[in-house]
Amino acid sequence: MDVFKYIAEIPDFPKKGILFYDITPMMANPEVYNYTIDKMVELIKPHNPTKILGAESRGFFFAPAIALKMGLPFVPVRKKGKLPRETIDVNYDLEYGIDTLCVHKSDINKNDKLAIVDDILATGGTAEAICKMADEVDAEVACLAFFMELDFLKGRNRLNNRKVVSMFTN
Repeated sequence: MDVFKYIAEIPDFPKKGILFYDITPMMANPEVYNYTIDKMVELIKPHNPTKILGAESRGFFFAPAIALKMGLPFVPVRKKGKLPRETIDVNYDLEYGIDTLCVHKSDINKNDKLAIVDDILATGGTAEAICKMADEVDAEVACLAFFMELDFLKGRNRLNNRKVVSMFTN
């Protein structure tokens, strides 16, 4: 199935010089969306995670569905101020700014094998921040899973040789 024909490329969004990959047309087609989730499950399953972490915001389009299909807990990683209980907070760089990610401190622990899911691996800042959260509680990062990897931005280089799987590389 040619999933990529359901991805809209939007130049200069959210700022000039950024090419934004809009995945909402893919999600609007249930057959294509289901196929995509199934393929991502196939990439993640061999790494035997015990929890699926999804990065706000577009990681939420994939991670909960993957967690359901795998019968695993979903743990949201959100922007600062969005989670009500005690959190682990990590600042990170985007290709177009700086932000803070948080996870409930009680949602991850040293016995977890985490699959970290997001839509796109670009510069690696978001993924690196979530790995730092895992490291803070001595949880294992089983893999980092992405719908797409923009390999020209070399985001993998920030991830300390952790296992990265992607459905597409561009």
